[in-house]
Amino acid sequence: MTKVFSLIALVILVSSVAAAQTQTPPADENAAITKTALNYIEGWYEGNAERMESALHPELAKRMIYTDPKSGRSQFNHMGAMALVQGTRRGGGSQTPKEKQLKEVTILDRFNNAAVVKIVASDWIDYLSVAKFNGEWKIINVLWELKPKPPVQSTSSTTKP
Repeated sequence: MTKVFSLIALVILVSSVAAAQTQTPPADENAAITKTALNYIEGWYEGNAERMESALHPELAKRMIYTDPKSGRSQFNHMGAMALVQGTRRGGGSQTPKEKQLKEVTILDRFNNAAVVKIVASDWIDYLSVAKFNGEWKIINVLWELKPKPPVQSTSSTTKP
């Protein structure tokens, strides 16, 4: 009976060691996730459709809830992967001056083959749902929000001559 338990323990130990050796270290996974996020945002700024497409799962859903300032009613905005790639191909964010091209990437959480990533861009914030798909990290969902526009400064003078 002791031999059976010893054999089971040995099999479990060998399996654990083998599994640990085949897993990519967390730092490498984080680097791969960051690369995917940068391919997305830098691809947008560059107008590089191939780079953008490399970051996306074909079934991507990019969504935003927009509140109409006139009516106060919420509107649902949806874009798929192909629309995002085509928008990038048409120039994307290439009109954004280099000095205004924010691309702050933060991995908020990661567990096994799923991660949540935040990107602070020039005019918006993206929350990415990223998953490892066929060995590569791909963006599955994006929930995004526009940043508020800074108030317009008046150039007229209110003093009387």
